[in-house]
Amino acid sequence: MRTGRGTVSVAAGLVLVVLASVGYVLPPAFDPPPLRADAVFRSIPAQPPAELRPVVAAEPIGLQHVSVEARGQTLEGTVRAPLSPGRRPAMVFVSGSGNGSREEFTPQAEFLARAGVVTLAYDKRTVGYNFRDRDFGLLADDVLRMVSYLATRPDVDPERIGVWGVSEGGWVVPIAAARSAAVKFVVLVSSPNVSPLRQVAWALNEQLLRLRAPIGVRDLLTRAMGAVGFDFLRHDATPALRRVSQPVLALYGTTDPSIPFVESTRALTAALREAGNDRYTIRFLADGDHAMRVNGGPFTAGYLETLTNWIKGLPGTGAPSVHLAGATPVQRFEASDVPAAPWYAGGTMLGLTICLAAVGYVAGPVAAVLVRLRGGRHTAEIDLRLWPPIRRRLGRMAWTGLGLLLSVVAFITLLVLFSVNQAGAWPAVLAGWLVVRVLAVLMLVQEVTAVAAVVAALREGLRPSRWQHVAIAGGLGGTGLLLVAAAYYGLFSFPW
Repeated sequence: MRTGRGTVSVAAGLVLVVLASVGYVLPPAFDPPPLRADAVFRSIPAQPPAELRPVVAAEPIGLQHVSVEARGQTLEGTVRAPLSPGRRPAMVFVSGSGNGSREEFTPQAEFLARAGVVTLAYDKRTVGYNFRDRDFGLLADDVLRMVSYLATRPDVDPERIGVWGVSEGGWVVPIAAARSAAVKFVVLVSSPNVSPLRQVAWALNEQLLRLRAPIGVRDLLTRAMGAVGFDFLRHDATPALRRVSQPVLALYGTTDPSIPFVESTRALTAALREAGNDRYTIRFLADGDHAMRVNGGPFTAGYLETLTNWIKGLPGTGAPSVHLAGATPVQRFEASDVPAAPWYAGGTMLGLTICLAAVGYVAGPVAAVLVRLRGGRHTAEIDLRLWPPIRRRLGRMAWTGLGLLLSVVAFITLLVLFSVNQAGAWPAVLAGWLVVRVLAVLMLVQEVTAVAAVVAALREGLRPSRWQHVAIAGGLGGTGLLLVAAAYYGLFSFPW
């Protein structure tokens, strides 16, 4: 007795509704509210002309490769310094997340050096820093070792050594400045000043809005973030900022999709006020992106001039006539924390689910091979007729499950790539999301039809052997686990 298509369709529809409900019912939910900007951010004065005056960057410079001993490894760096005699201000460049090659700072390091500032850029450590584990205190120790090196140079004025940090470096530089009075000034570029998790969640939401991605894409990624147990994502930048007493220059680009610059500014000014530090300058530069460039090309207008004039004008420029100035920043949504995933949706449980599904998919074929090696046979004529269709269904489910996992990984990679360059991204994002969801629904349909086929075969007299029981339980169970995981991550949610 075969199960009718109508019955199977109704069953698949009911299961789809149940799985779609899982994405709505189970926590955590992430829905950042619109940001109500303070009046001060709606009427920011223009940047003072003195900060934007042209800079003559024409001094001959020399390059020197240096090795500095740090905890656990030797760090390699490049010093660029004017060749003319005299003690100069100096600055250490601190990179953002990732490998952190010193070469990324070459254009601005050379500009500053030719304008009379000694610069040191170094390769970020590889020992004690990786995707999962990031010790900002250890990175701050590296910064201070570079500061100590600069203080030994005869061409550097030890009373004018500062540190410059971009993005993730904005969590590192304040720690270094709070630890040592040898740091005489601080430059923060695209500095989050909120927790890494809040910053990443805000950037994710902002970039997906710019990509016009379906809301389900955000839910998929934020739930995945909630399942990640990386300790550094909950780092609190406030304690270090409250102990910064040096002059601070903070620069933000108004088109940066990676930083909640309004809330970052709020966090910075609040912490500095608690520290009693009134020597801060915050500037918003029009059209600047995360690296202070225009669409990844040339530096935004005024960036190099503001940076150079501020450094060379210290200590006078440390007490500006106006703290906030420049272009008007627009931040649409608050930088909300992503709630931690419940125990049943954490990274450990997700990994266990995928492992169990993989075991279930390979259990049947492995059992069949073992039966053949032992000489066992299943020769009943009715079983020879009824089993092959079931085996084919189980095999197709395994391939679909693998395809779904790979498509999710590829889709997330696609989003990361488009977060850097969004040209032509919208069709690709929609196509990728459609592929992921179609595979999820296909896997659901295959599960329902396979269950119906097994039930029908049992009614017709199929007597599965032990290894066939293993194959059926493994295939259906493995797919069931993946369906539940897909439901939690919103792959069946409405609207599409």
